[in-house]
Amino acid sequence: MKCLVTGGAGFIGSNLVDELINQGHDVVVADNLSTGKKENINEKANFVKYDITWDNGIHNIFKGVDVVFHTAALARVQPSIEDPIAYDEVNVGGTLKILKACVDFGVKRFIFSSSSSVYGDVEEKDLPTTEDKDLNPISPYALHKLIGEQYCKLFSEIYGLETACLRYFNVYGNRMSLDGAYKLVIPIFTEQRLNGEPMTINGDGEQKRDFTYVDDVVQANIKCMEYPLELNGDVFNIGHGDNRSVNEIADMIGGERVHKDPVIEPKATLADNSKAKKVLGFKPSMNIEDWIPTWKKNMGL
Repeated sequence: MKCLVTGGAGFIGSNLVDELINQGHDVVVADNLSTGKKENINEKANFVKYDITWDNGIHNIFKGVDVVFHTAALARVQPSIEDPIAYDEVNVGGTLKILKACVDFGVKRFIFSSSSSVYGDVEEKDLPTTEDKDLNPISPYALHKLIGEQYCKLFSEIYGLETACLRYFNVYGNRMSLDGAYKLVIPIFTEQRLNGEPMTINGDGEQKRDFTYVDDVVQANIKCMEYPLELNGDVFNIGHGDNRSVNEIADMIGGERVHKDPVIEPKATLADNSKAKKVLGFKPSMNIEDWIPTWKKNMGL
């Protein structure tokens, strides 16, 4: 298969590219390198420096492509609150342009990297979250991901493009960003520890997240590509199926901590991944408490 991975120099995208190439697929990486890194790009991939908001040059990356994995985005909740217009241009406008290009160039399947943030702040009694749960995005980033999902469904219905939306739950693993605005809690704590600083925790630290290993996210994408039946805007939770508090993550990293004012964020996330297991054959492989010791050793903690 010929595959295009937007954002293929980023955290999730580059791990996906590596596995696609390992499986013998022809891969094009499109990335503007704003947050992705050139050293992440597999040397066997065809790299095109490309911004998904551009209108020109699309024919250079879509020719002969069978499947598009759309991982490119401006990520994270808090920065989207600070700059919603820039986030909308990339996450909504850019996604729409890639979808339209898929139709124009005869791409068979489009796999969208969505987010558990579309659920909003789910009450504990409603956890774990199923795909049919009411959606209540509480940030521009979350809303943009929901709009992307709706565009996927619409393009399947109107244009016949096969689409699927994978709602990722707090992805961690190799190539997590240690700099910039897109750091997750594990690299934030790691950087602080390496700098001899206390780990900073927003609020009481009892907010819980379903931490999902990046290799499992990659597995879900590839299983979605290989799925033999039609996909018409189908949505799947891609999460491990359990959760840990921020305080527990701090305990695993080890060291002093300080508490800051709370921010706008869900109190807890927890995926019901039974649909992905049943339909795609998704099987989470890694618990975060088993992975963090290796991470700490590699980072010199």
